[in-house]
Amino acid sequence: MRVVSGICKGRPLKAVPGTGTRPTTDKVKESIFNMIGPYFEGGLVLDLFAGSGGLGIEALSRGMDKAIFVDRDFKANQTVKANLELCKFSDRAEVYKNDSERALKALVKREMTFDLIFLDPPYKKQKLVEILEEIHKYRLLNDMGYIVCEHGHDVTLPEKVGDFTVKRKEVYGVIAVTIYQWGNVHEQGEL
Repeated sequence: MRVVSGICKGRPLKAVPGTGTRPTTDKVKESIFNMIGPYFEGGLVLDLFAGSGGLGIEALSRGMDKAIFVDRDFKANQTVKANLELCKFSDRAEVYKNDSERALKALVKREMTFDLIFLDPPYKKQKLVEILEEIHKYRLLNDMGYIVCEHGHDVTLPEKVGDFTVKRKEVYGVIAVTIYQWGNVHEQGEL
């Protein structure tokens, strides 16, 4: 596992010890960023089920200004912090040990909004639609932002969740990626 591109290209990343997390492969990571970027001119990213932090760190390497990492597992948080140190991104990141519901509520209280949100919960415990509904309800995604959902290939997410619309779906073996944006993004650009 490594940083695929950007200012930390090629830098190896540590995996979370044990079998409780499943890191996004470099191939899938590269494909995701080719669909949504591949590079950014600033912005704020939320890695809600951070694991090793590979997706959020990749976003920082490709130009995002700051990242918020959330994982309820202590070992995952320690791994994220170690990987941030390896990439010299510690000053551009916040790492929290929390579950997704409490984390979203805390972000709402802080009045934060994001340009990019990664949702990669454990496959057996996914509540992606409910999480998308919360993000929509509290307007945590900026108008031109993306929500990237990683899930099992056998899971089909709805085409619309509130005003979020699927912009792209891809399957990579047993992994699938579904990308959402606000449904009216293209209309806004035509005004």
